[in-house]
Amino acid sequence: MAKQYATPGVYIEEKSAFTNSVVAVATAIPAFIGHTEKARAGKRDLTNVPLRISSLVEYLSFFGGAPKVKFNVNADGDNYTVETDNDTKYLLFRSLQLFYANGGGSCYIVSVGGYGESISSKTIIGTENGGGITALLKYDEPTLLLCPDAVLLDQDNCHAVQQAMLKHCGVDTRSRFAVLDVYNGDQARNNMDDDVVTVARGGYGNNSLDFGASYYPWLKTSIVQADEFDFTNVANIDGLIEVLNAEVDENVSAGLLESGRGDQIKDEVAKMANDDVNVDAVNNVLRTVSPVYNDILAQMKDGLNTLPAAAAIAGVYTTVDNSVGVFKAPANISLASVIAPSVNITSAEQENLNLPLSGKAVNAIRPFVGKGTLVWGARTLDGNSQDWRYINVRRTMIMMEQSIKFACEPFVFRPNDVNTWLAVRGMIRSFLRAQWQQGALVGNTEDEAFQVEVGLGSTMTPQDVLDGYMKVSVKVAISRPAEFIVITFQQKMPGGE
Repeated sequence: MAKQYATPGVYIEEKSAFTNSVVAVATAIPAFIGHTEKARAGKRDLTNVPLRISSLVEYLSFFGGAPKVKFNVNADGDNYTVETDNDTKYLLFRSLQLFYANGGGSCYIVSVGGYGESISSKTIIGTENGGGITALLKYDEPTLLLCPDAVLLDQDNCHAVQQAMLKHCGVDTRSRFAVLDVYNGDQARNNMDDDVVTVARGGYGNNSLDFGASYYPWLKTSIVQADEFDFTNVANIDGLIEVLNAEVDENVSAGLLESGRGDQIKDEVAKMANDDVNVDAVNNVLRTVSPVYNDILAQMKDGLNTLPAAAAIAGVYTTVDNSVGVFKAPANISLASVIAPSVNITSAEQENLNLPLSGKAVNAIRPFVGKGTLVWGARTLDGNSQDWRYINVRRTMIMMEQSIKFACEPFVFRPNDVNTWLAVRGMIRSFLRAQWQQGALVGNTEDEAFQVEVGLGSTMTPQDVLDGYMKVSVKVAISRPAEFIVITFQQKMPGGE
């Protein structure tokens, strides 16, 4: 309605020259849920409070560093064993290091407890205190979901967490994508009932499979460094002393070491049991004189460097989204800070991973000579679906849906008439045109790539208008990856056609 003027004078009216626009939402903002050393910003407790960070330095300031993992060293005849004390093991910090090593950026951290507390599926899911995964319901920005500590639970509880992740992404929010690991994914397959991939497929359930992807096997990384360990990582110092003294006795008996020198080494070994021991001094001496001590530390390092792959994959998603776009399949990408997969998969062995009868595809991670360790799969768990088979298709659709949703919010309560319909249609078409030009949509023309319809007689009935509904129909042809490239060769007669 035109403004009524009562006082003579000159009035200036400004008119908007441009319509509203759709801004693409961020696509690679993971949320990591797990245990941390601390969770505090000044005097504020951050436990179960999702916090956005942009670097590992920020993480360290709010959540602390790596856990002090303990090991048990035991004599076993002429040999010895090094076993991890799983009650002291947590994976969030190491996973975050792997994420940033592979191009990770901004992400959310949800600390569900400190080191020393038991890992619980209820705590991670947030069924008891509204924390964990549940705490993310109030936040719009996260687009990926990872729970690294889940694989440290027993099998049933790990699968309970993974099903909750899929439900959160595909039912509760429909705006996120879960990146899952195979339970015991550091073990080779045996094609029996307890095969790790077969068990994992059963554990994922059958719901919201297009909102998640799984990766196998785990990775042998270089994230954990050797200088992070010394004898204080050993839970049973008496066991370590026994093993090192046995090494000295063996070397003395073999004539490789003088008995007096052996006694001196034993004196250094005995110091490990003292409360006021100079850790650095004793550690340096033992590293110099004891191959067994160095081997024990190496086994500790190697054990902690075997990590689930999900965090590295989240880094790959971020790299691909930022360099090309969410429409690019996150595959055929090499992984950084990775020495090799924990299991070497051949092409024949990948067939069942990629094309199982159940459709629950598990993406392979494989080594290639001269290329490194590559992500060699781009399928969701809903592999039998023609619509949602590929990760990039589902994630691109999430991006488009959320972008258009947020852009349409200013039109709520606007007049439900042709002017509003044209404005909404033009806004969405402009957004999709830009996506088509970037390569997210396929088609020789705009009409082949996308269609937007809104209006009486096309998407709405008179009753819809009376009921206050404005219905918009959007159809898009999303780019799909060339997963199988078939090149046909045929001999040709010289000079012939």
